[in-house]
Amino acid sequence: MFTGKQSWSFPTYPSILSSGVVAGPFEAQSPLKDTFDYIYDDHRMGENTFEKAQVVLMEEACQQAVHKAGKTMQDVAFIYGGDLINQDTGTSFAMRTLNIPYYGLFGACSTSMEALSLAAQAVELGAPLVLAGTASHYAAIEKQFRYPIEYGAQRPPTAQRTVTAGGAALLGPNGSNIVVTKSTIGKVVDHGLKDPFNMGGAMAPAAVDTILAHFEDFQVDENDYDLIITGDLGNVGRSLALEWFRQKEHPMPEAKFQDCGLLIYDNAPEAMAGASGTGCSAAVIFGKILDDITNGRLKRVLAVATGALLSPVTSQQKESIPGIAHAVTLEAKGGSA
Repeated sequence: MFTGKQSWSFPTYPSILSSGVVAGPFEAQSPLKDTFDYIYDDHRMGENTFEKAQVVLMEEACQQAVHKAGKTMQDVAFIYGGDLINQDTGTSFAMRTLNIPYYGLFGACSTSMEALSLAAQAVELGAPLVLAGTASHYAAIEKQFRYPIEYGAQRPPTAQRTVTAGGAALLGPNGSNIVVTKSTIGKVVDHGLKDPFNMGGAMAPAAVDTILAHFEDFQVDENDYDLIITGDLGNVGRSLALEWFRQKEHPMPEAKFQDCGLLIYDNAPEAMAGASGTGCSAAVIFGKILDDITNGRLKRVLAVATGALLSPVTSQQKESIPGIAHAVTLEAKGGSA
């Protein structure tokens, strides 16, 4: 049901039946590793290119989610997904194997919650089972947006490390205690930042804009949530977002405002300012956050995936970097913050 100016509410409470998270060998060092379903010990996942490896991550995340629910791919009506590789080939090529009717999305690193919102809508409209998922691979994305890792380019402290991971959630009309109740679709926000090594700074205004729009549309605030978690702002972007909230005269409690890009690597020096990538929010939200809701540690979470809508060409042409953020409310059925 359309709510406010840019939001949806889901009165039938689409359920997240299961999720799948797979990760690469660097992510095996993550403090969240126990919430991953499978960790590869090979950066190429047995393939001969990093791009093919990302396809494997997407395939396996979806297969894990479906298998854990006791279903088969033939039971799934649709999948919503996308990634960061040109023309979404990392996801589209995975669909050759999964053989599910496919909606291809591009929201950069906001894709996980964009997909989850659309999947919830599909379930509301009668689809029996719907997948939402995405994946990213450090080496493939570095090659596309910055430099091949073999080049050995030095990165500034504002840079973030793309997560090598895939995450997927399987939604249905009932059968789970975790439900999707609301979503807010973000606007494109551009404050003129042009540095492709500072994605967090480019995305922070969009995150704040979407969160405040969500509060306005549903007449709620941070006190209605146990946790508000952004996708991949990192240290720089999170700090800027907190300052932006203060400037908007809506200061945000720091303890309640967390970021997937800071949780997954826990200040590992190799990650610089934190983690990024479409797989970052997918791995943390479809892993750690759903696990915390299942086990009663959290009851209501606002998950806000953030994306920088640049391309290699726009960066070379010195265009500024537009940001976007999409928010989804995840709740324990019958729970309250």
